[in-house]
Formats: sequence, structure tokens, C-alpha cells
Amino acid sequence: MYKHQSIMETRNNNATNAWGMMAEAMENMEKQGISNPAIRCKYDEDEVLRKANDYITQTYKSHYTSKGTNIQTLDLIEAVGDAPAFCRSNAIKYLSRYDKKGFPSQDILKAIHYCVLLHHFINKDREESEPYETF
Repeated sequence: MYKHQSIMETRNNNATNAWGMMAEAMENMEKQGISNPAIRCKYDEDEVLRKANDYITQTYKSHYTSKGTNIQTLDLIEAVGDAPAFCRSNAIKYLSRYDKKGFPSQDILKAIHYCVLLHHFINKDREESEPYETF
């Protein structure tokens, strides 16, 4: 029971962290004047980040979650220590199949999502690891 609650709390925190990272990036862009219509991202990166945020948010309302548990397969993959490799591999997968199925924007959004998740897990691993001494 406690382990199940821990997995659910982790998933909720991951959703919050993904949203938080995206919101922080957008806030930093605004601080730099990028949200000003007179000073826009040359390649519409701000709009891409908004679309990525919308995509990521909707994944928490879809088939990626087990009914009634809020547990995703990624929670189980993280529990065995393979989350960073899984996320990196999926980002590569979606970029390598770019436009082969006729949905190039969807492939890019999925790759971005896995890159955001990879960023989360590598930072989480760094925060949880204890410093070591070198001799």
C-alpha cells in the first residue's frame, strides 16, 4: 500500500515538475523580453514550447495512465532504475521516425516530451546521489 502511494505521489510530482520546468522556461523567456510581440523568437520557439506544454499536459489525461491508479509505465521503469535510458531512447525513436507516419509535428512533440522527462530524471538522480570523495 505504501509503495503504491509512493508511486502515485512520484507520478503527480513528475507532472508538476514537467509543468514547472516548462513554466520556468517560459517565464525566463518573458524576462528576456521574448514575449514582447516586437521582440519574438525568430523561429517561434515560444510557440513550440506552448504546444509542447499542451501536449505534455494532455498525456496525463489520456491512455498513458492506468485507470484509477494514476500509474504510468514510466513509473515502473523508474522503479527499476531505467528511466533516463528509456527517455533518451524514446526521444531518439521519435526523432528517427520523424515524418515516416505522416505526423511530423506529433513526432517532434513526443521527442520534446521525452527530452523533458530525461531532463527531470537526470536532475533527480543528481539530487539523490550523495557526493563522493576522490583520492
